[in-house]
Amino acid sequence: MIKKIAMGADHGGFELKNAVKAHLEQRGFEVIDFGTNSAESVDYPDMAVPPCEAVLAGKADAALLFCGTGVGISMAANKIKGIRACCCSDFFSAKYTRLHNDANALCMGGRVVGAGLACELADAFVDGEFEGGRHALRVSKISALEN
Repeated sequence: MIKKIAMGADHGGFELKNAVKAHLEQRGFEVIDFGTNSAESVDYPDMAVPPCEAVLAGKADAALLFCGTGVGISMAANKIKGIRACCCSDFFSAKYTRLHNDANALCMGGRVVGAGLACELADAFVDGEFEGGRHALRVSKISALEN
């Protein structure tokens, strides 16, 4: 069960990050915000690392990452061994990436989805629990690709 969430964003996603952060805090989640907190340009690969490291260290249960499209930061996050990040802009994908893929990072684009939809996607992600079973074998095969 996800209770503590690490967040990170580049300049293209910081406003969406702040909106989702406020929503999740209102719901009672603990949020660790690794920035950025302005429109000043920063590189999304750099912003993906601290939240993902927090997940891997057990300091957070999942990461929510934001950039302009969500794609770049998801590509960076997926280079970190142990992270299964998914860039989502629809409810079904955000829900089932947790249920079937045991994703531990959800990525969204500040220039792709609005705050209302982003909050719904975050809810679908953080409220979902990995179903295991036949999906566990597939997730283990994904992990094996890292080695």
